[in-house]
Amino acid sequence: MTAEAPTVAPTTAAEPPTTPQPTGLEPTAPPPGTFGAPWIRSTGDLAWKLIGIGLAVALVFYVVSLVQVVFVALFLALVFTTVLLPLGDLYDRVMPRGLAMAASLLTAVLAVGGLVTYVVSSVVSRWEELATEFGTGLTDLAQLVTEIPLLAGLGTPRKWLTDGGAWLQSNAGDYMATAAASAGSIAEGVTAVVLAIFCTVFFLTQGSRMWRWALSLVPADRHDRWESAADAGWTAFSGFTRGMFFVALADGVLAGIFLTVVGVPLALPLSVVVFLGAFIPMIGPVAAIVISAFVALAAKGPVLALVVLIGMVVVAQIDANVLQPLITGKQVSLHPVVMALVVAAGSVLGGLLGAVVAVPLTAVTWAVFSKLRKTAQGATPAHEAD
Repeated sequence: MTAEAPTVAPTTAAEPPTTPQPTGLEPTAPPPGTFGAPWIRSTGDLAWKLIGIGLAVALVFYVVSLVQVVFVALFLALVFTTVLLPLGDLYDRVMPRGLAMAASLLTAVLAVGGLVTYVVSSVVSRWEELATEFGTGLTDLAQLVTEIPLLAGLGTPRKWLTDGGAWLQSNAGDYMATAAASAGSIAEGVTAVVLAIFCTVFFLTQGSRMWRWALSLVPADRHDRWESAADAGWTAFSGFTRGMFFVALADGVLAGIFLTVVGVPLALPLSVVVFLGAFIPMIGPVAAIVISAFVALAAKGPVLALVVLIGMVVVAQIDANVLQPLITGKQVSLHPVVMALVVAAGSVLGGLLGAVVAVPLTAVTWAVFSKLRKTAQGATPAHEAD
C-alpha cells in the first residue's frame, strides 16, 4: 500500500491593509508651525519686520552718535563732491584728471571766500556810520517802548541796562561753562570741516578707484545689482544737493529784492548772507533774519526794522513751505508731506544734525530700495525659465 500524501490547502500571501484614499472632502491639517487665520499670520510677519527695521534704525542712530564728527565729515565730503564733480569734469576736458579736481576745489574755496570777503568788507567800510545809526535806532526804540502804556511800568532804558548788567554778573559762571562747551563744539566743527575737505580731495581724484575696490568685495554675480543701486542712491543725493543750491539762490534773490525795495542799506551783502545761511537749516535762516533786522534798525529805525523782520519771516516761510518741497522734493522724488514729516522726525531724534541729514538719507534709502525692488521683480527665477 502506498501512503497518500496529505493534501495541503493552498495558502495565499497576506495582503497589506489598504489605506483609504482622500476624497478631497476631509479637512487637511495645517502645516507644522502655522496657526490662526491668514490675516493674523501676515500681520504678525509685518509686525516682526517693522520691529526689525526699527531696531536697525535705532542701531544706526546709536553708531552715528558715537562717531558724530566722522559722520558729519563724511556727509560734508559727499556734499562737496557732489557740487564739485561737474566742475571737475568740465576742467577735465583741458587738463589732467587730478589737476582738474584740484582746480575745482580751489575754485569753490575762492568763490566762498570771495563772498565772505565781500560781505565783511562792505560792513567794515560802513562800520562807523552803522554804529552811529545803531545807537540812534536803539534810543528811538527805547523811547517808543516807554511810550506804550502796558510797558511804561517796566522802567526806563537806563534801568534795563543796569538790571541786565547785574543779571549778567550774577550768572557769569554759568556763561563761562557754556562758553567752554561752545568752544569744544567749535573745535569739533573745525575738525569735521578739515576732515571733510581731506576726504573730498580723495573722492574727487580717486573716487572711481575706491568704488571699484568696494565692489570687488561683493560676489561677482551681484556686481550689476549693487552698481545700479549705488547709481540710484548717488543720483538721489546729487538731486538733493542741487535742490538745496537752487533754494538758497532763490532765497538770496528774494531777500535782495525785498531789502532793496524797502530801502535797507547793504541789501546785496545781506542777500549773500541769506544765500549762505540757507545751507544751514534752522540756524542759518534765523541768523539772516536777525542780522537784516538789526541793520534796518541801525539805518532806518524800529519801524523799518519791524517791516524787515516781517518780510524776512515771509521769505523764510516761502523757503520752508514752497521752495523746499517743490524744488528739493522734486529732485529727490519725495512728496512734500513726506519731507515735512521726515524733517520733523529727524529733528526730534537727532536735533539739528538729524534735521540736516533726514531728507538726503531718506531719499537715498528710498531710491536704493526702489531700484533693488525693480531689479528683483525684473529677474526671472531659474525654475520658471525652464
